[in-house]
Amino acid sequence: MNFLRGIGLPELLIILTIVLLIFGTTRLPKLASSMGKAVREFRKSTEGEASSPRNRRSRTSSRRKTTKE
Repeated sequence: MNFLRGIGLPELLIILTIVLLIFGTTRLPKLASSMGKAVREFRKSTEGEASSPRNRRSRTSSRRKTTKE
């Protein structure tokens, strides 16, 4: 992400102004809200894979095998 190192405050203000002109003041909060919900859902889905029932079963079955031996 080396391309982000050259972006400073003036560049961010220009980008924000362009986004504000494109989407307008009424749709901008709705857009930000929907983007936040999408990121939240993505995080939930990626965290859910690590603790899915399949992974739990394989972990517990491997523990049971090692304790029996």
